[in-house]
Amino acid sequence: MMRRLVLFAGVAAIAAALSPSVVASQAPASEIPTPTTADATTGTTLPGQAAPAQTTAIEPRGYDYDAQGRRDPFVSLIRRGTDVQGSAPAARPAGLAGLSTSEVSLRGTVKARDGFVAMLQGADNKTYLVRVGDRLLDGTVRTITANALVIEQKVNDPLSDNAVREVRKVLRQAEEAK
Repeated sequence: MMRRLVLFAGVAAIAAALSPSVVASQAPASEIPTPTTADATTGTTLPGQAAPAQTTAIEPRGYDYDAQGRRDPFVSLIRRGTDVQGSAPAARPAGLAGLSTSEVSLRGTVKARDGFVAMLQGADNKTYLVRVGDRLLDGTVRTITANALVIEQKVNDPLSDNAVREVRKVLRQAEEAK
């Protein structure tokens, strides 16, 4: 019985606390405006019709993390350092100049009057004919023999003593590995 009395008193106190704010938020019937709409042809508002609803865009709340000296757990650890967040990667040139040394494979060589010409297949499944001196994204074709191609690749490693290294692409490499 005592519990019911305490519960009833609590509900009554909550209702009393809420009722003035609910009553204050309701406008008297005399102050409610009559619905109107705008006439499409003249731009005037006609009484008795509802006005077009004005939509207010609700902006999503941004993400805000207070680190207080700690790492943000929602930021990827993979892309850190010199990457500017939201920056697009640099566009590569079209053709052979846009392919790196690791993205090409030697598919054949052809004997020409002035030396060998190599047939390279890129990551885009296109075939390119290259001669000595042709440039790739990260290197230059140095020599072409009957069964190999040597590319002088620029090394982008600050800890390395050498600025370039030789990468050898061998013809029929997949068959020799079996």
